[in-house]
Amino acid sequence: MQVTETLNEGLKRAYQLMITAQELDDKVNQKLAEAQPEVEMKGFRKGKVPMALLKKQFGDRIMGEAMQESIDEAMGKHFEESGDRPALQPQIQMVDGENWKQGDDVTLEMSYEALPEIPEVELKKIKLEKMIVKAGDDEINEALDSLAETAQEFEPRKKGSKAKDGDQVVIDFVGKVDGEAFEGGAAEDYPLVLGSGSFIPGFEEQLVGVKVGEEKDVTVSFPEAYQAEHLAGKEAVFSCTVKEVKEPKKAEINDELAQKFGAEDLAALKAQVAERLEAEYAGAARAVMKRALLDELDKAVKFDLPPSLVEAEAKQIAHQLWHEEHPEVHDHDHGEIEATDEHNKLAERRVKLGLLLAELGQKAEVEVSDAEMTQAIMNQARQYPGQERQFFEFVQQNAEMQQQLRAPIFEDKVVDYAFELATVKDKDVSKDDLQKAVEALDEE
Repeated sequence: MQVTETLNEGLKRAYQLMITAQELDDKVNQKLAEAQPEVEMKGFRKGKVPMALLKKQFGDRIMGEAMQESIDEAMGKHFEESGDRPALQPQIQMVDGENWKQGDDVTLEMSYEALPEIPEVELKKIKLEKMIVKAGDDEINEALDSLAETAQEFEPRKKGSKAKDGDQVVIDFVGKVDGEAFEGGAAEDYPLVLGSGSFIPGFEEQLVGVKVGEEKDVTVSFPEAYQAEHLAGKEAVFSCTVKEVKEPKKAEINDELAQKFGAEDLAALKAQVAERLEAEYAGAARAVMKRALLDELDKAVKFDLPPSLVEAEAKQIAHQLWHEEHPEVHDHDHGEIEATDEHNKLAERRVKLGLLLAELGQKAEVEVSDAEMTQAIMNQARQYPGQERQFFEFVQQNAEMQQQLRAPIFEDKVVDYAFELATVKDKDVSKDDLQKAVEALDEE
């Protein structure tokens, strides 16, 4: 094996690799010798097929395997000796191409962009502020009001009263399409809260103003994307009989309400609410502090970036933002989306910080445990009710998906490691101050 450097410019590398015909032949013979004891062929006992015949029968296929193994070994040896780490999969091209024939030496061209040397970062010199927000009485009472709304009950309105938005109407109904009742389109004593959006669009609005005992036909059209294909896009008429009209009654904030939510009494519920609120504030404060950390890391070091990584990231950013601006387009059947200078600038920051965090994590021996991966997969699987098992199997067989789930966990663990070493000062702030800081993250 001969390796000759042909390009060393910045992070760009290129080499010419030559595998001699003898090296290939030796590897083919070695693989055939390993397989010979198990080979059976008509006219020969198992393991007694002559090498010459094996070579004639299997030589071409084994040659392809031998060539690929030789290339992989050559690349592995090169990266081990040079210390280079390719930013992306190296490009390999056979110089002779279709003109190569068995018995010739193989000449290959290998090119790649090397990952840069990442400078050391003195994390202890980084200064950060951690925003601390305590849950005040106003926030706790506001949360209790929300809980009381979810625990509201309904009581009958005065006789003859008309149903209003937010009221609950108890109805019997039968739905028909083209004059024929359809399965699942009827119910008795159904409690429907007007304005809840739980029925087909347009249904609830037509019941505003009804009275007890009234019969009303409600005409609606099923959405084009309705799950029942035989009903999708079709007009239906629901014959409704109003049996009760009830107005909402907000639950009182007392010990009884607390017990509905599993607390011993109101004081215990307030403590739970305060704890939950402060956990939410802490999560938001962490996001703010993480951005501050990344800003400091971005300023702390400079190094060359692999152009291929920046280009790929910029294209991904441009593509994602385009789809956010065109939510009606769900596939990738559109023209090429050009990355702008703004996209490229953001891509440079992301690639730089990604490489830096990866280096910090490697040196700190940060690892994502099996338990953490399992939890991440479970969280993701909840988005596919009834298909959790299939999702687990899909992730197990998809290395790219595994990396997508592992990457944010790894990043957060590296960030926590950096927080531990950085100089962090607590700062008491109001909820509004924290909110403004969080909103500023979205503006950047």
